[in-house]
This record gives sequence, structure tokens and C-alpha cells, in this order.
Amino acid sequence: MLIDGLQCGHFDRDVFQELRLADIGCVTVTCGFWEDTVESLDSLGRWRDLVRENADLVGEARSAADIRAIVASGRTALLMGFQNSDLFQGRIRLVEMFAELGVRVVQLTYNNQNALGGSCYEEHDSGLARFGREVVREMNRAGMLVDLSHVGDRTTLDAIRHSEKPVAITHANPKRLFDHRRNKSDEVIRALSDQGGVIGCATYRNITGDDYCGSVEKWCEMVARTVDLAGIDHVAVGTDRSHNFVKRDYDWMRMGRWTRGVDLGASPPSRPGKAPPPDWLLQVRDIGKIEGGLAAVGFSQNEITALAHGNWLRLYTEVFGH
Repeated sequence: MLIDGLQCGHFDRDVFQELRLADIGCVTVTCGFWEDTVESLDSLGRWRDLVRENADLVGEARSAADIRAIVASGRTALLMGFQNSDLFQGRIRLVEMFAELGVRVVQLTYNNQNALGGSCYEEHDSGLARFGREVVREMNRAGMLVDLSHVGDRTTLDAIRHSEKPVAITHANPKRLFDHRRNKSDEVIRALSDQGGVIGCATYRNITGDDYCGSVEKWCEMVARTVDLAGIDHVAVGTDRSHNFVKRDYDWMRMGRWTRGVDLGASPPSRPGKAPPPDWLLQVRDIGKIEGGLAAVGFSQNEITALAHGNWLRLYTEVFGH
């Protein structure tokens, strides 16, 4: 069984069938990027309909126990997540309310500075704001995982120090292995692991690099080097795989409503459109190659279990409860 810390895009029955073929036990799905409160509620409603229509393949999970039960039934568990905190719209009480609606993972910032703190793309990272401290505290209380994947380093370190529960970087890689603003410094990764958190290694070519995308073994070598930094108990999988995206989806993801211009997000100017998937991950079902790749680069079975799903399940239990 494998747990993927984050995927995004337009899921449908074909995607769910591919997830089952890959023996994916759980995926955190992206319900929104720039959406406000009402738009986020609409998104949750659409996800509920989608899960209901495909209940033979997937089920919504709100706890570690839910994940185990859904997997035991032969289905894939879905955790509802957002890649930005705009759904709260400056209202602290909405954290608890969205938690009650099943939202389990929220990223403090997406690609821009917001009321909570600084993103990885700002020239100067402001650090965690007063409101950000309040939201982290409320997320801890409500059983919602703090995601720091697109968050600036200073704000990330502040959030790690301030959070009473372990936090996550659901989809990024070490900056020392591929130098990109989306990736994380050694200081951040060590602070994350010292606090009990987990980093999900991404397969997204723009933040992984062509070399590590060449084969599943090469990507698993990157995972092994991440383990050297963070420790075996603090590394997992967070592919950042997107499904059925077209240009308007990339434009919304990168530019939202905040600019009249063009922003490329993580893409280099030489490759402004959709990044090619890794050479070994051409179909969703190919995610199932990861456990074999981990074995090929020398991980033991116990270590593979930790990387494939054990570390996420431990973190989810600590944050969501049993």
C-alpha cells in the first residue's frame, strides 16, 4: 500500500481506477488554490458528489482509522485538502467549521504572500503573521494538518516552532538536490524532522529535475538522499501529480485573479507550459512502481513500509486522531 501526500487536478472514475491498479491506499486531493469561502464550499460539495458516485472505488477519510477501513475494503481513501488558506477569508472560526466539513490538510500560503505569512516566491519572507499564529493554533485544535509546501523558509520555520503538533511539507524536495525556490533548505528539513513532521518527495519535473525523473530508481535515489537529511521516519511520497489539466487550469493555478500578466509558477521560461511527467510515471498506475524502486536502491522492507505509508499514517494519527 502507498499513500500519496498530494495530488491535484480533475479526478474522475478513470483516475480512481488507475489509483486502484497502483494499490494507492490514500491520496490528499487538492480542493482549491485561490478559492474564497463560498467557492471552497462548492468544491467540497462537488467532491462529495464525486465520492458518492464512485463509492465502489473511493471513500472520504477524516481519520487514520477511516484510511485503514477504506483500504481494508479494497478502495482508495481520499483526504480533502486545500493549497491555500483563502477559504478561511480572515475568519478564525471558519477553521473549525471547515474541519467539521472534513477538510484535513490546508497549506498556509500558496504562491503569494497572504494574511498568514510569506510564500516561497516573495522576495522577502515576512515570517508567520499574528493571524498565522492564530490559524496554526486553531488548526492544531481542530485536527487539521498544517502544510508548508509553498511557504517561504522563514514563515515555515516560524510555523514549525509555533505548532503544537507535527506539520508537513506534502510535496517538495530538498533544495540541495535541486535548486528551486519551491524546494526546502537543509535548515527547514531538519527543523521539520526534529518536530516530528514529514516531507513528501515530489515527482513534479519542474522541482525534481530531469535527472531524477529519468527512472524510478533515480527518483528513489533522491528519496534516499532526503532520508539522509531528515531520517527514515520523516520522509514519504507526495507526487504533486495532476490529472486532466488543460491551459485554463494552469492559468488559474499560477495566476488566479491576482495579476493581469503572465506568471509561470514553478515552470522555467524555457518550458512555460505543462511540464512533461517523469519518464517512469507516464500513467497514474505507474506510481505503483515506487515500492519496487525503493527496494532497488537498497531500502529494507521495514524502511519501504515507513516511506510508502507508515510515516504518513503516524503523522495523520497524531494530527487527526485515531
